[in-house]
Amino acid sequence: MTADISALIEQGRASLGIELGSTRIKACLIGPNAEVLATGSHEWENVYADKLWTYALDAVWSGLQAAYAELVADVQKQYGVTPERYAAMGVSAMMHGYLAFDADGELLAPFRTWRNTNTGVAAAELTELLGVNIPLRWSIAHLHQAVVDAEPHVPEIRFLTTLAGYVHWKLTGEKVLGVGDASGMFPIDSATRDYDAELVARYDGLAAGRVPALTDLLPEVLVAGAAAGSLTENGARLLDPTGTLRPGIPFAPPEGDAGTGMVATGAVAPRTGNVSAGTSIFAMVVLERPLSEVHHELDLVTTPSGDAVAMVHCNNGASELAAWANMFTAFSAAAGVPQTPDATYAALFSAALEGEADAGGLLAYNHLAGEPIAGLDEGRPLVVRTPDSRLTLPNFMRAQLYGVFGTLALGMAVLHAEGVGLDRMYAHGGMFRTAGVAQRFLAAALDAPVAVAETASEGGAWGMAVLAAYVADGAGRDLDTYLAEVVFADAPITTADPDPADVAGFSAYLDRYRAGLAVEAAAVASL
Repeated sequence: MTADISALIEQGRASLGIELGSTRIKACLIGPNAEVLATGSHEWENVYADKLWTYALDAVWSGLQAAYAELVADVQKQYGVTPERYAAMGVSAMMHGYLAFDADGELLAPFRTWRNTNTGVAAAELTELLGVNIPLRWSIAHLHQAVVDAEPHVPEIRFLTTLAGYVHWKLTGEKVLGVGDASGMFPIDSATRDYDAELVARYDGLAAGRVPALTDLLPEVLVAGAAAGSLTENGARLLDPTGTLRPGIPFAPPEGDAGTGMVATGAVAPRTGNVSAGTSIFAMVVLERPLSEVHHELDLVTTPSGDAVAMVHCNNGASELAAWANMFTAFSAAAGVPQTPDATYAALFSAALEGEADAGGLLAYNHLAGEPIAGLDEGRPLVVRTPDSRLTLPNFMRAQLYGVFGTLALGMAVLHAEGVGLDRMYAHGGMFRTAGVAQRFLAAALDAPVAVAETASEGGAWGMAVLAAYVADGAGRDLDTYLAEVVFADAPITTADPDPADVAGFSAYLDRYRAGLAVEAAAVASL
């Protein structure tokens, strides 16, 4: 088997996906049936500078090189070969944000990530103008806020893109974007699979004379499976300074982490949806019909094929949970019985199963950043209890896990009120690695079955590798069919049905959570 895989890699028949997440850059190599062959990763962190969340572009490239080098080392260790070419490649990254360049390709302002919430004036004006919800993190909101603020660099803008679009541009020379990622820059018309022409005209009329026309600024939109250029010589050296990687490798359209999450869970058809949990947490539900009205809790984006999706996006996911887990890991070392991070998570998650269904009256807010769905411009992580709450480790951990899903549940209630049909939710992300815990609590929060595949912890990098393989091998099949017939045909998937006691317990927790948001707001005002 090892010899077969070695030959496959040497012949360039494996596909490579890379995803730049909020805390980790990950590379994933897959075989023809989407099986994971090797991985590599690099940890990085955003910086809060001049009241804005950002990453330095130098950190983008050093991180990409480190993740790719680790993947190559993994291939060498397992199979005794060094990859020089692939069937196809693709890049994904956190969506939205603001990367603005001048005519010479120079960055005009530090990269502004999705996490920034300074765009309230622009988002409100655009929502009214366009008649669709424009969230604070969308690229058009960042652009228009810069226009409203008359920032000096605005007249010089000649290209605007996302992080995935930027990396793809530098690796291939192509200024393109997958439709899913593009739908987080500006609204997409699902009939044309392109920016909504009427809404583009409205914005151009609003911003005329202050910024070039959007069609001149935004990347070209491509659907899944489309050719999106190939690796250039300069791109190959950027990713692999050793010079081993060969140019000419075909690329998939660059996608956002929401789109790769949908692919990684096989949720691209109507009445399916997925939850992706990482630094942020969001749910994507593929729509059968348009929503009846505009909701500030819901974004309208698309699948990588361009079909309409309702997205509930929460800025805060599992980071606060991770901070507590890190503290418990440090405690184990101080106590003389050191545990690995994975062992700590397993112990804490198992303890949560023993907690009371409503977490014993405890509340946990995971708001490190602002949370628009909760009405918060800034975040303050809190653990709140009353004198009669039961403070135990099981209750504490159940409250923390419930807290990851709290704001998400507020947004999903809006979809439920719209009558949106949902047969099953799929989940992915590292917190689902401990079998049956986060999955069970998410089923309670959504009051719907939640499915998790074995590949769930590989997340978006694996999903991007699948989109790359779709370019190489998907001819004649739509994406849903390709996923069903090739990727998930024999994939082990476990499903958790909602437990009635957990559903009632989470409902009670959510009532307290909703009421306690006043405490969170007071903390923001006071601290």
